[in-house]
Amino acid sequence: MSTQALEQAVAISRGILENVKADQLGDTTPCAQWNVGGLIDHMVGANIFFSSGVTGAPPAGIEAKFSEGDYLAAFDEHSAACIAAFQGEGVMEKMLTLPFGVMPGVAFVGLATNDTFTHAWDLAKATGQDTNIAPDLAATLLAAAKLSIQPAFRSEDGAVFGMEQAAPEGASNADQLAAFLGRTV
Repeated sequence: MSTQALEQAVAISRGILENVKADQLGDTTPCAQWNVGGLIDHMVGANIFFSSGVTGAPPAGIEAKFSEGDYLAAFDEHSAACIAAFQGEGVMEKMLTLPFGVMPGVAFVGLATNDTFTHAWDLAKATGQDTNIAPDLAATLLAAAKLSIQPAFRSEDGAVFGMEQAAPEGASNADQLAAFLGRTV
């Protein structure tokens, strides 16, 4: 497996981030624990977490308030480092020791891709942007999520994944993925 899907999710996220207005940072998002600014902080911090997971380094700076500064530059820097970490020699075959357990690099890059894509959807939804994003990638991520997300990973508070929601008739692939992951579409 390559980093192509992650790179696509990063590009989608960046395009959505570019359209966030300063007066939207306090707005609510589909993620109850974050407003738009907090979601941006998480999106940048997640790149630090994922690259640290690959390299084994502690995830320094993961809780920074990126939304209070040039979050596009921070996103560019940390997403590039994340992609580069996954492109390292043998990373996809390697077993990675993460805070929540051990998993192969190929599974971890899938998790990173899903997280990046899903939070791009959250940000688009929160800021009034189109949520019908990358239909082919969304379909691939939805199929993978249906195979890998077990009921034990779900909770009402959405700590890991929320309870599956119903997607409206004719919902886009991205909206269906969001509903599967517990978002109200």
